[in-house]
Amino acid sequence: MNFDFREMITVTMVLFAVIDIVGTLPIIVDLRNRHGKIESEKASLVACLIMIVFLFVGEEILNLIGIDVNSFAVAGSFVLFFLALEMILGIRIYRDEEASTASIVPIAFPLIAGAGTMTTLLSLRAQYQAINIILAIVLNIILVYAVLKSSHRIERLLGKNGLGIIRKAFGVVLLAIAVKLFVANVKALFA
Repeated sequence: MNFDFREMITVTMVLFAVIDIVGTLPIIVDLRNRHGKIESEKASLVACLIMIVFLFVGEEILNLIGIDVNSFAVAGSFVLFFLALEMILGIRIYRDEEASTASIVPIAFPLIAGAGTMTTLLSLRAQYQAINIILAIVLNIILVYAVLKSSHRIERLLGKNGLGIIRKAFGVVLLAIAVKLFVANVKALFA
């Protein structure tokens, strides 16, 4: 376990783009308006726990079913690619069922610690040290908590257009990350 500040910042930015807490702000605002108060602390802690546990157990599950991390990372790059397209083009490729309450289930999972985040964590595990990924998760959860806690103020400050611009910008970053992840892991598969 080697701490590397640069690695931690890189992983933090990747997770920030994938979690896309600012981009999901319209969904969070809608859930808050329909179901009342959002339990920011509980949602953040549960999402953090899910991500850290999956970071370590996810690889074991893959080994159990005979899939190597590089293959999973290549598949994950496709998931990230489509998530980026959703963000950039403003379309919905994947549709979740409608949430009935604004509790841990729609906020912590799948909004924060969803399929894209899980895929990314295992993909990152193939390239970066675990300590740097854990620290990046914690930094992102702190940011998620701050956004959840102040979602009403952020909505008023940025407005609908501001949120849309931020979402598209992070979509382009995520698209570049998906391409990099694909290239790095395809090389490893055929090496």
